Amino acid sequence: MLRSCSPPLQTAMPTNGQNSALKLRFGLINHESRYLTAEAFGFKLNASAPSLKRKQVLDAGAGRARGAGGVPAQPPGPLPVLRPGRAGELRGVEPAAGARFVIVPQSDGRWALQSQPYLRFFGGSRDQLSCFAQAIGEPELWAMHLALHPQANLLSLSRRRYAHLSPEEGEVSLDGNVPWGVRSLLTLVYLGGRYSLKTCDSRFLNHDGRLLQEPGRGTGFTLELRAGRLAFKDCEGKYLTPTGPSGTLRAGRCSKPGKDELFDLEESHPQVVLQTPNGKYVSIRQGVNISANQDDETDMETFQMEIDRQSRKCTFRSKEGQYWTLVSHGGIQSTATEVVENTMFELQWLGRRVAMKASNGKYVCTKKNGQLAAVSDSVGEDEQLMLKLINRPMLILRGENGFVCHHRGSNTLDASRSVYDIFSLHFSDGAYHIKGVDGKFWYVAGSGLVCSDGEVPEDFFLELRDRGRMGIRTQSGQYLCGDQGGTLKADGQAARASALWEY
Repeated sequence: MLRSCSPPLQTAMPTNGQNSALKLRFGLINHESRYLTAEAFGFKLNASAPSLKRKQVLDAGAGRARGAGGVPAQPPGPLPVLRPGRAGELRGVEPAAGARFVIVPQSDGRWALQSQPYLRFFGGSRDQLSCFAQAIGEPELWAMHLALHPQANLLSLSRRRYAHLSPEEGEVSLDGNVPWGVRSLLTLVYLGGRYSLKTCDSRFLNHDGRLLQEPGRGTGFTLELRAGRLAFKDCEGKYLTPTGPSGTLRAGRCSKPGKDELFDLEESHPQVVLQTPNGKYVSIRQGVNISANQDDETDMETFQMEIDRQSRKCTFRSKEGQYWTLVSHGGIQSTATEVVENTMFELQWLGRRVAMKASNGKYVCTKKNGQLAAVSDSVGEDEQLMLKLINRPMLILRGENGFVCHHRGSNTLDASRSVYDIFSLHFSDGAYHIKGVDGKFWYVAGSGLVCSDGEVPEDFFLELRDRGRMGIRTQSGQYLCGDQGGTLKADGQAARASALWEY
């Protein structure tokens, strides 16, 4: 059963005790390069849209594998879904009617969708769609375009280990117990109907395991969905798999994916380092007490921020899995193993700095011995921390209406595109500079439009306000928003939904 849905990111239960597996949402592209579209009125379907927007996003619920990897898809909930009639016509019904389709992957990576009750195939063009074909032809073939934020962590289903860039070996290895630091971030790049895996240093994974500066035939993979998990098929019909002791990611010998060739994409939480007014980094190197006493950034000074969707408060977790927690007399230690009230902190964004309020209602301050304690009633210099986001060197932004991308024919930025541009993020004393691939910087023009051809950098302030979403604020205090015409503009007065961006 396929259903239409809106694009905000959804998550399932944690798969490895770390982060959440992303619920796979996608668009379907037919043989005429048009997207399947579910109209809001009358549950009507067509294949007329040239790009992936809200009405073109579908999802498939997890089901058991059938035959050659087909997945009966039956999502929960009361949303109307697609169902074929006996004569092949299509109509919208409630899920209780039992509409189910089996995904039948083809050798070129495309899908055929077969009605489970009637064994007919779904296809067609424009507004002439039906589920009547007894055999698979070009009109019955659909390419999958993932409709999720393309930056994630990759988990091997068989090894239960995470992928990360291993610069010493020049490869992507799957031997990480936790997805830690910038090297664990992978970016899915959609090019010509295939996906490439891009590392944090902007190199592309080739099917033989090498990392290349430019995409090519060997860096493109077709995605196959197997019982809710992903397999990556290369240009020769083989599948990516972890090999050897370090789990080097390369195409193996298998022409049919098994457990070794299956992966989960997991939500990539922001990871940060914090610096106090004394210039020292907050660390757990000295033990369980959270103290600012280090001069350099290592894994012991890196913490993962996990933001609660309801309260928007956050926790800070170490690489070893312990959370910061409030203890007696306002002390803060890294000893909690689960999220409870004392592990939650409320952040207040102050431009270049941030303040934290603990569950006792007190602000966190830096004591003279460097230890952090929640004992202050107001925010002064000792209560301000500099927070640096370390695992987004490549910035991809998606808002309510689509991705941020260079505007064709001008120096402005679109905020409603189905494709995205990759920008680089550079930290500067609590602020950030945003730069395009052409080396030019973002800046705000007098009209409020955000332009991308600046010769000198301009400061922007990032505010991690919701799970997976940030606000971007200018020096004058305005938030970046997409206007009704789809142009990125600095005119937001508050961090409302229109000013929050998936990153």
